[in-house]
Amino acid sequence: MQYRPFGKLDFKVSALGFGAMRLPVTAGGYGRVDEPEAIRIMRYAIDNGVNYIDTAYGYHGGMSEGVVGRALLDGYRAKVSLATKMPHWHVKENSDFERLLNEQLDKLQTEVIDFYLLHSLGAESWKAMCALDVLPWLEKARASGRIRRLGFSFHDNLAAFKEIVDGFAWDFTQIQYNYIDIENQAGTAGLKYAAERGLGVVVMEGLLGGRLVNPPAAIQAIWDGSPTRRSPADWALQWLWNQPEVSVVLSGMSSMQQVVENLASADASGVNYLSADELARVDQVRAQYNDLCQIPCTACDYCQPCPNKVKIPYIFELYNSASMYNVLDDAKREYAQMAMEERADMCLDCDECEAKCPQHIPISAWMPTIHSALRA
Repeated sequence: MQYRPFGKLDFKVSALGFGAMRLPVTAGGYGRVDEPEAIRIMRYAIDNGVNYIDTAYGYHGGMSEGVVGRALLDGYRAKVSLATKMPHWHVKENSDFERLLNEQLDKLQTEVIDFYLLHSLGAESWKAMCALDVLPWLEKARASGRIRRLGFSFHDNLAAFKEIVDGFAWDFTQIQYNYIDIENQAGTAGLKYAAERGLGVVVMEGLLGGRLVNPPAAIQAIWDGSPTRRSPADWALQWLWNQPEVSVVLSGMSSMQQVVENLASADASGVNYLSADELARVDQVRAQYNDLCQIPCTACDYCQPCPNKVKIPYIFELYNSASMYNVLDDAKREYAQMAMEERADMCLDCDECEAKCPQHIPISAWMPTIHSALRA
């Protein structure tokens, strides 16, 4: 295992971290963790050098923290740094912070959480948490010895990211980042901004929820043209580890095969490991993915609200993802879970949205095509 600096902290973190959001499950689905198998693969990762385990209050319908806590019995807790997250959406008053933390400590069967995050912050949730005095509470919880390091995970734009980074003396942050999302959310600029300020940077969604693992034929052909043989997953991981600002890359591993393959990738990783030609190939792959994007929606939300409640940017995202990442079945499942009044077939063809769209997308014309493609 390779180990990397973690911002300004005196701590070397394993290049690969274990994300407990996609643990193996039984036939019952996401909330039914296959606990014996989850513990087996988690401990195997730890035995092979992983020293950072990440979970959250809501993962697997609230089951993940308990499973992680049991996986870290029998001496495994002392081998790792443990991270979990405060679910701000469950906080209605200041006393909820204390209640939730104590519940998490109990489930994790530990007296201290090494890395504690405010979960999934954005501009509005940051303001709401500050209004509830979360920062004094975090300092108090750290002073009590129940929390060691403070951070936040993030889903919003770069401006909001910078505001939050500058709003407190954080130890670390966690961002969605991969070779596609270089300008989305925090992006490369946010990665560098945080690192320049001494924060450790934890990367999530390095494989874009698995979408970069089984690419369409046009993408695979680019990978196959390289004299260096790597799986698509390994290309994506090595691109992340190539950057010195990245502290640790989380992977939500759900099988022993994934653990073994990702451990092998981490063993071979390093800063500036990829050649100029290999980095150019990644750029080529990104460009090809963008070419596969059928609708040039930037999710600016200028088209919202729709007078008939149609969720236009989300619908475009599902449709684009189906073609870009070869995940039509996933897109159909997500579309089926949408409220009926939000789907594409509810478009009234009023064209109000098209007058507002800076990309000049013929939105109304796309809606019947998308509904036909995504309906079950």
